[in-house]
Amino acid sequence: MEHVRFGRTGMMVSKLCLGTMTFGHQCSEEQSVAILNKAKDHGFTFIDTADVYPIGNMTGAYGATESIIGRWMKGQRDNFIVATKCFAPTGPNPWDQGNSRKNIVRAVDASLRRLQTDYIDLYQLHFYDPRVSHDESLSALDDLVKSGKVRYIGCSNYLAYQLATALGRSDVNHWTRFASIQPRYNMLFRENERELLPLCEQENIAIIPYNPLAGGFLTGKHNPGTPTEGTRFALEGDGTAGRYQERYWQDRMFETVETLRGIAKEAGMTMAQLAVAWQFTRPAITSPIIGASKPEQLADAVTALSTPLDAELTKRLDVLTREYRFGDSAR
Repeated sequence: MEHVRFGRTGMMVSKLCLGTMTFGHQCSEEQSVAILNKAKDHGFTFIDTADVYPIGNMTGAYGATESIIGRWMKGQRDNFIVATKCFAPTGPNPWDQGNSRKNIVRAVDASLRRLQTDYIDLYQLHFYDPRVSHDESLSALDDLVKSGKVRYIGCSNYLAYQLATALGRSDVNHWTRFASIQPRYNMLFRENERELLPLCEQENIAIIPYNPLAGGFLTGKHNPGTPTEGTRFALEGDGTAGRYQERYWQDRMFETVETLRGIAKEAGMTMAQLAVAWQFTRPAITSPIIGASKPEQLADAVTALSTPLDAELTKRLDVLTREYRFGDSAR
């Protein structure tokens, strides 16, 4: 698999990143290892996780995903770029969450133990924390980079102004900058094109979008009505089902998916291939995060790498999904 430069850093990552939030709940450890092995066979060298994964878990199950990856990765650590995150509660105490210095340092040490490694390639703040100053979070991250526990830092789910402020504070104080951002981005959620993507292009920030398949919605496997058991749209325990239904389980989006089904058929592609290939029509995108609940699901994303969309098809998809830019003044 082709590797690309990670923003303004010297690090290279595979053009697709393996998402792992199904590991340990939707997928057993045996199934998770099968997915990891298949991803390795396909050339994935970039793996993303978080201390709170797996999604859909009950209280106390956090960390299971990192532990699975750590056991699998033993003896081959140097062959992979590993990214993880902190923010969500991962303990009983009120300080076991958020972007405070105390929690960031605690969370990094816990992730290192579970991943069975002495360094993390990319450490990310999972969400913006309005209760904690940028300076407290960024100075803590800078110290972790200087200590050698973390190589690069990034953020996830930040709005453009939050990222811009963080970059400015890092520059003023000569701290390590965010190298990347992990936003939600797909044909059914294009709002980040308005401000975040242009900012990242200007500042050379790597973009590793999650939900490129809209949680499986863009594969066309879902139908209106009751969500299928075992999918993200039916996961109880941590609010995953409600969150995903609010994002995508909308009549208009089902209509859009049906139109996309016809377009994919005309193009001789699966819907998943179409959705992933569309990501790479955006020059700002570095490495979309591809999740899976079965090893064979990775093949479509890999095929999309060698199936670029032409300008006419790209324009057709952009026009069809323009309404999902939400509030664009040029609509």
